[in-house]
Order: sequence, then structure tokens, then C-alpha cells
Amino acid sequence: MSRKLKRSILFWLLLSPIVVVILFPYAVMTISALKSATEVLNPNWWPSELRWQNFPEMWQTSGIAEALANSLYVSALSTVLTILVSIPAAYALSRYQFAGRDLFRQFLLVSQMLSPIVLVIGLFRLVAGAGMIDSLNVLVVIYTAFNIAFCVWMLQSYFSTIPRDLEEAAWMEGASRWRTLIAVFLPLAVPAMVVTAIFTFINAWNEFVIALTMLRTEGTYTLPIRVFSLVAGRYTVDWHYVMAAAFVASVPVAILFAWLQRYLVRGLSIGAVK
Repeated sequence: MSRKLKRSILFWLLLSPIVVVILFPYAVMTISALKSATEVLNPNWWPSELRWQNFPEMWQTSGIAEALANSLYVSALSTVLTILVSIPAAYALSRYQFAGRDLFRQFLLVSQMLSPIVLVIGLFRLVAGAGMIDSLNVLVVIYTAFNIAFCVWMLQSYFSTIPRDLEEAAWMEGASRWRTLIAVFLPLAVPAMVVTAIFTFINAWNEFVIALTMLRTEGTYTLPIRVFSLVAGRYTVDWHYVMAAAFVASVPVAILFAWLQRYLVRGLSIGAVK
């Protein structure tokens, strides 16, 4: 056995407890989703029969499809808006000197210490006063506002690692600042933008409290609220459907991570070097 193989086996043995802890909730969720209604609370780990029909039955009876579409709309649109607003702000912080620059950077960092829950009551009164309760577009605006500070902080840290010489060379060739930003600078910053977009998307996808406060009708429910509605206020809970719905809610984020994994690793590693 080679030394490299021995080290790999040793590392995996050391990592195995962490892997088990992370995957255990997903294993419970998946297996529970495949149990029958009578077996779901049974202490036996493995069901007597795998009921794959739980997923189409849950899809037809729970309204999860509409909630999935709502979550995709809110998360995708808020992510796009956040990135579009954050890129110019992060570029200005990384490339220009101006009065209050360091103070503004500290403000961005301090703002991340405030929980959105603290602002829920004020947000609700503001939105209710504007007559915009029960609107997905309100969620888009709120999520965008809450994520901008984090995105600007992440992007400006990465932007500072990109050499200025590349932009200066483009200017000497006659390119405008806007052309240089689009054709030279932003392509080099794709890993950072992807990482930031992933975190923004996940924050919007998983957000619960603000959505629960602002949404009223079932037609506007996002996935966390729809899954919650399968449990709250019911005398009997179909836990196999709840677990199936939770599994469906986890799939898009898992696919997103798997698809953009190379950008995620590259963006986190390069952005940490200054």
C-alpha cells in the first residue's frame, strides 16, 4: 500500500464522523419520505416497503409545485438584483479612494451582526402601510436589501486581488472604463460573483420569518412556508409527505452547488488571499 493511499484512508477515517453527522439528517429525511403513514413513526429504521409513490402523491396534494415556483422566482430575482447593485459598489470600494471609505466598509461588516428578525415588525408596518402585503415582489425587495451588504463585502475583498495593471493596459489600448469593466475586469471576477450569488440564493431560498410575516394566501407561499403549513395547525400530520416535501425543497440547492462547485472552491480560495 502506497504512502499516499495510507494518508487518504487516514484522512477519510478522521473525516468520517463529520460526514456522518452532516448526512444523518438527510438520511432520516429520505427514509422517512419513503415510509407509509403507519410506519413513519415506527422505531424501525428501514421501512418494510419503499413507497416511491409518496412523492407524486405529495406533489398533487400539498401545493408544493406552486411554492417551488414562488421560491425560484423570489430567490433568482433577488439574487440577480443583489449582484447588479453590489458589483458597482464593490468595484468603487476596491478601486477608488474617497472620504469615509473605511467607515463605510466597517458599516457593511457591522450590519451583518443585526438579525433581520429585529426589523420584522418595522418592515411589516411599512409594507402594510403601502398596501403591499402578500406580494412576492415585496420579498424580492427585502431580500435584496438584506443581502447587498454581504455581497458588497465579499466582492470588494475579491476585486482587490485583481491586478490594476490589466485595467491600465486596456485603458492604454483606448478602452473606456465601462468597456474595461465589462470585457476585462468582470470575467476575472466570475468565481467571486458565483460564490456570492450562491450564498445570496441560499439565503433567499431558506428564509422563513420574513416570508411568514409578509405572505397571507397559499398561492404566494414559498417553500419553507409551504412545508411549515403541512405541520402547523393540524390535528394529524402526514410526516411522510412532510419529509418528501423537505426532500424536494433540498434538491434545487444541492443541484446548484454541484453545478457550480468549481467556481465555489476557486472563489473561496482566491478571495481569501490578499
